[in-house]
Amino acid sequence: MVDDVPALDGVHHLKLPVTDLARSLAWYRRVLGYRIEVEFVEEGRLAGLAMAHPAGGPPIALRHDPEWAARAAGFDHFAIAVASEEAMRALAARLDACGEHHGGVHATPVGWILPMLRDPDGHELRFYTWETYDGPLAPGQRRRVHDPGPHARIDTVDESVPLSAAG
Repeated sequence: MVDDVPALDGVHHLKLPVTDLARSLAWYRRVLGYRIEVEFVEEGRLAGLAMAHPAGGPPIALRHDPEWAARAAGFDHFAIAVASEEAMRALAARLDACGEHHGGVHATPVGWILPMLRDPDGHELRFYTWETYDGPLAPGQRRRVHDPGPHARIDTVDESVPLSAAG
């Protein structure tokens, strides 16, 4: 029942642990266009910062914590939305112009994706569109992706099929 569900209002910000605030800030500025909004000083030292994106990207906070940055490296903690396939391809071109390696633009059952962009600490940033390339699902269906990637096979599966019944 909807009345029993707490009222939530989106994501306030994303936070990443980093080994070097200046290096990470420079990367997020150069590659994605972020700017500093707030600096957090603790015991006389810069401990973190919050960044805003001038074209609607999610707010991102960076926290100086080398130990956690090392533990979290390589994981895709979140995905950032991009408006359309065209905008995704423009992002890929920008990344190419910045000399940043990424996984290219691919269709998935939940939208277009650009994976495998890594920040200086190795956090993977993924970008998805809200639009899907193959249309909406009928009631009672879900999609199953086999071997995600550029050569994925995507099936439409009845919701009554158990999750473990891959085929």
